[in-house]
Amino acid sequence: MQELIIYAFLFLALLGHCLLAGTMYRKVHADEELSLTEKNFWKLRALIFPLLFWFYYHQEKKRRSS
Repeated sequence: MQELIIYAFLFLALLGHCLLAGTMYRKVHADEELSLTEKNFWKLRALIFPLLFWFYYHQEKKRRSS
């Protein structure tokens, strides 16, 4: 039973990771202000730690707009 709980938690973590990475990937791809190199940079980061780099991406976007 304990093994099932661990697998369920890992599955939910993987699912959340994939959803967040996909969301960030789409947002970065739709951003017209970024160059191709910058888009690829943020897309690769989204695959590693999507939640952390989502906040960094928004901070960078706010910094550029001001």
